[in-house]
Amino acid sequence: TERVRNQPYIIVLFDEVEKAHPRVLDILLQVIEEGRLTDGRGVTTRFSESVIIMTSNIGSEHLSVPYLTDDIKESVMEEVRDYLRPEFINRLDEVVMFNALDEDTLALIMRLELKKETRMAEERGLTLSFTDGAIDYLLSLNDEPEYGARPLKRIIRRSVREPLADFLLRANPPAGTEVRITSARKKGGGLKFSAMVEGEEISME
Repeated sequence: TERVRNQPYIIVLFDEVEKAHPRVLDILLQVIEEGRLTDGRGVTTRFSESVIIMTSNIGSEHLSVPYLTDDIKESVMEEVRDYLRPEFINRLDEVVMFNALDEDTLALIMRLELKKETRMAEERGLTLSFTDGAIDYLLSLNDEPEYGARPLKRIIRRSVREPLADFLLRANPPAGTEVRITSARKKGGGLKFSAMVEGEEISME
């Protein structure tokens, strides 16, 4: 609440609101109904100038289609009404539903997330590159498309960041080295990490 008091013109995000304890929802109801919140110390914070956004996966199993029909929207709203009390829903300005991310969009997000990894490598003086095959392999690991792009970060952490750290410890490449990440040829797939160190290629699958 201190952040809102200091910066009243702010966006307040509550992610996956369906996981919140009912008492938290009661507090949120006060915020969206009265535009203010009084904490246990008696300090009142005004949210009247803030934009409050709440995300949820309620009904997400209905949204993995290219277009949202009226029947699909109503099925989602039925689940929303099963979880949230009418007085809570009635205080919301709007309920916005989003289609599931398609393969092209997920691929774009994956490339953007991998750019973050390359920037971190650059801070160590290394160049990090991914082949299209490596990116396709990483995308194939996403077995939870209903959760959008969130699983991609976990995939990158497990399949890129952690094994890359092991590879760098083993290879100890000097600054200026290019580390290539390609799709492995071994049975079952995977990624191959390779770098030229003192004229010798060091690789790890």
